[in-house]
Amino acid sequence: MAARKTRTPAPLPKPLPPETVAQIYARLAAANPDPKTELYYTNAYTLLVAVLLSAQATDKGVNKATRALFKVADTPQKMLALGEEGLREYIKTIGLYPTKAKHIMAMSRMLIDCFDGKVPDDRKALESLPGVGRKTANVVLNVAFHKPTIAVDTHIFRVANRTRMAPGRTPLEVEKGLLKVTPRKYLLHAHHWLILLGRYTCLARKPRCWLCPIEDLCPYEDKTPAPQ
Repeated sequence: MAARKTRTPAPLPKPLPPETVAQIYARLAAANPDPKTELYYTNAYTLLVAVLLSAQATDKGVNKATRALFKVADTPQKMLALGEEGLREYIKTIGLYPTKAKHIMAMSRMLIDCFDGKVPDDRKALESLPGVGRKTANVVLNVAFHKPTIAVDTHIFRVANRTRMAPGRTPLEVEKGLLKVTPRKYLLHAHHWLILLGRYTCLARKPRCWLCPIEDLCPYEDKTPAPQ
């Protein structure tokens, strides 16, 4: 029986030169000097819960549920006291809520048992928590602890590849590429600038190129013209 041939993936496009990447960040910084997460939170614990809930859900939808939830459960202890069924009532409008509720309860228990009820500021420790992967850990490290991490979601993955700031086939490839090319002075806010660009301008189906502050620096070939 003949061996099946494996298809060699197409080579990635050549990344933008460092000086162009620096120009992109300079423009994004000028337009929004102090970007913030759009998730509602009150402390590191509620941020962690909000990020867990935001998987495959919109920030707006998560915020609708968590504004009421965090009034009664803003610590691991209060969340456990609320109980899984009680938590479900608050988050039942969010996709995959039964699984997310289980993760949040298990994560809260582990925070109490292993971390004195406090959210750790260490990637390995964060990723040991139920339901917490690299992307979630990066968000918490960046937003709660002001560490220069970049959490690659679908928006950032799209922007990094379209602009060729950091072409990659996987989120980890893109993350490593962005960390390599992002000037140090922009690292803290890079995550938010790129996610907001992808969420509101560099849309998946029809990017709003005519509104983009980096349109002339972007090599994306299928640009959308301004509506007439």
